[in-house]
Parts: sequence; C-alpha cells; structure tokens
Amino acid sequence: MGKDIKTILNECYEMCDYIEENGIVKDDIKTSLRENLKIEFINFVVYLAMANGSLLSAEQKFIKDVFDYDIDQSKGMALKVKNDLFETKYGSRIPLVMKYFVLTDAGRKIKNDKYKYKKANKLSKAFRELGQNYIANSDLVGNAEVDLLSKYCVMLDNYLRDYGLLIQDKRRIKVTDNSVYKNNVESSAEEPVESSADEQVEPLADELMEELNSLTGLKSVKEDVNALINLMKVQKMREEMGMKQVSVNKHLVFMGNPGTGKTTVARLLGKIYAAIGVVETGQLVEVDRSGLVSGYIGQTATKVMDVVDEALGGILFIDEAYALTNKKGEGDFGTEAVDTLLKAMEDHRDDLIVIVAGYTDLMEDFLESNPGLKSRFNKFIFFEDYTAEEELEILMSMSKKQEYRFDDKAREEAKRFFEERCANKTETYANARDVRNYLEKAITNQAGRIVEESGFKNLSKDELSLIKYEDVVNIKLDTR
Repeated sequence: MGKDIKTILNECYEMCDYIEENGIVKDDIKTSLRENLKIEFINFVVYLAMANGSLLSAEQKFIKDVFDYDIDQSKGMALKVKNDLFETKYGSRIPLVMKYFVLTDAGRKIKNDKYKYKKANKLSKAFRELGQNYIANSDLVGNAEVDLLSKYCVMLDNYLRDYGLLIQDKRRIKVTDNSVYKNNVESSAEEPVESSADEQVEPLADELMEELNSLTGLKSVKEDVNALINLMKVQKMREEMGMKQVSVNKHLVFMGNPGTGKTTVARLLGKIYAAIGVVETGQLVEVDRSGLVSGYIGQTATKVMDVVDEALGGILFIDEAYALTNKKGEGDFGTEAVDTLLKAMEDHRDDLIVIVAGYTDLMEDFLESNPGLKSRFNKFIFFEDYTAEEELEILMSMSKKQEYRFDDKAREEAKRFFEERCANKTETYANARDVRNYLEKAITNQAGRIVEESGFKNLSKDELSLIKYEDVVNIKLDTR
C-alpha cells in the first residue's frame, strides 16, 4: 500500500489517548476520542469514494484493509446520508477531534508535551496521507475525488493557520491532474513532488513580511530583519540546489528598552523563518530567568532542557537575559543555565534559534560574562525608543482595533501627553507599553463618564466608542 498508512493512523489514535489521559476531553463526548477519530476517518474515505455516487469493490476492500470495517454500496449510502457526507456540508466541517487537537496545541494544555505541540499538524497530514493512499489504491478514481481531497486538505490547513499552528510542507503538490497525482503517490509516497516556492511558501512569507514592515517605526530594525531574511532565503535556495553552504549564525541579540517591539518582531521572525523553511514550526517560546533557573542543585539543567524541547523547530526568546549572569553569588544557578543552554544550541544547531533580549548596556555585560556567548551571539539588532508621533500612531491603531476612536480634542491631548513624556523620560518610561496603559486608563475613564451621564440608558454605538477630552486630560502613568 505504498506508505504504511496504518502506522500513521495508529499514531493519531495514540495522540487521542494521550489527550484524554491529560484530562482535556469534556465529559459530554459519547465515545472515546480514539473511536470518534476512527469513525471520522471512515466517513472521510466514504466521502471521497462516493463522490460519484457508488462504492466500488476496490474501495470497499481498502476500507476493510485499513479499518477492518465491512461496508458495501447500501451501507456506504446510508453512512453518506446519515452523516451528511456531501461536499457542501462535510467538506466545510472541521472534525471534532481536530478541534481538540488544536485546543491542546494552541492552548499548550499539556506541559512538556511529548508530541511537541504538533498533534494538529500530524492529524492534518494523516487525513492527507489517507486520501492519497485511497486514490493510489483505486483504479477508477476520477477528478471528483481528487478535487474533494484537495479542498478538504486546504480547509484543514486554513484552520490550523488561523490558530498559528500550520507547519508549511513545501513537498505538497497542487492537484490539477488526476494522472499526475496518482503517479506521484504510487511512485514516491514518501517524497511527493516538490512544489515551487511561489506555489506554496512565498505567499505566506510575503504576507508576514508585509505585516513586519507595516509595524509603526522600527526603521533600522526592519532593515536589519529584512536583510537577515534575504540571507536566509538565499542560503535555503543554495541548499536546495546542492550548493555549498556558508555557515550562518541564526542566533540574535535584541537590544533596547521595554516596549520597543522586541517580542512582536521575534514572533513574526519565527513565522517567517517557518514559511521559508529555515525552521520547522516557527513557534515562539518566551521565558525569563525564572523559567530557566531553579533554586535547587541539579534542577536547573532539567528546567532549561524542558524549555529547549518546547522551542525546537522555532525560536526560544529569553527576555532580560542578563539576569542569568548578574547574580554571581554563592548558590546561584544562572551560570549553569547558560552552560546548559550553550550545549543545547550546539546539539540542536539546525532546529533551534535563540534570541536573547534586554537593555543595551546590560546585554553587553551579559555577552562578556561567558566566551561561549560571544561566539554564538554575534548578530545584534537595536530597537530605538519610539518618537511621540509614533506613539500617537500606535495609540490610534490600538484604539481602532478595540473599536474606540478619539475626538479631535482628545487626540490633541494625547499628542501633547506623549510629546511631554518622550521629552522628559522617567525611569518607568516603557514605549508602547505606556501607550497600552494610556489607552486602558482612557477606556476606564470613558466608562465612568458614560455611567455618570446616562446610567447605561439609550446608548448608541457611537457613544460607546467615542473617547473625549475629559477622558484623557488627567491621565498619569507613573503613579502606583
């Protein structure tokens, strides 16, 4: 049967058991998650097989061989009607099991997940492999079945993408011709024909690059990141063509004050790297000293490796990294965390990117504290403070996303506030975090004003969204 589809499906059943064992499934599920998935897989094959209205003997045999399930034409039709296995309904319905897989992965419901939060992607791939194996083992499959499989797989991919879980598979092909598709599955089930970058990878990468470049301010950061991404793209192209590779250090140092967008850029960078194939998943795992260092002998190394395992295939982002080495008193295990991290970076040089971030001066001290740090972190990206104009632009963007708007007087007051704050920066100045706090205070003040004025009676959408001068005039951010 080409690729061992039973092995793939069995792994999915085991993941169902794993999710149930960790208490994720609700009590109102009538069957076990494993049984629910088996039924869903059978429905899926029937959905494809009966696209032309009939269930042929070869298709019946495939279902029997894979699922040990006896089915004939009448039983297949009964299943199709009972479970709405029609394109307009089933073809747009996300399987219940997939929803639980996404909930578990996106919500990171299982600590130290042994599947590394890739269960939803594995299940999506299982549906694809099951459909491909069915097509490869049926001599009379037509374009209708192929079209249904293609659309169903796209639906699952879009669902995973909505939750930031989609792992781009550059080996997938576009299904346009049944003979090409069948020949590909039969001749190389393990290695499908590789699609072009334009076909599968570039559109997503371009969208993410556009999102990066649309961020307010950060001009020099955008230039550095764009140059870095272009370098990675070229290196990936050289690798795919069998050319010699230049050793490129992917680890980064982000230097700058709080609220300058370091985490936002790191998260986008991970997604872009995944889109162009530099890393597998592109997730961002964010930690600080407390997430790496334990207060007991022998536990810090384990704690670091747990975090590394979670970040494999993506980016490990260590905020305020200097805190690992600025406490060198007896009994501190920050140095052990650094040593463990450096070894992990060497052991996983192809599937782990580490970004350390923090204040400029303190990060320089951090890198000087260990020769291994200086050798592995030699690419620096500086995040400058936002200007008053940029902070006002961020404020308007944030308020729009939350369906609020400032009237002219309120906008002028906000402009005055940020001009004064940028000109006289205090120790608590925090760039975009200040903007977020400012907006939260404005929204709180607006709510108080509305209650006092109207007591919730006869309020329009315009009144509920409008922030006035009196809502912002006395805002202070440095009070506790």
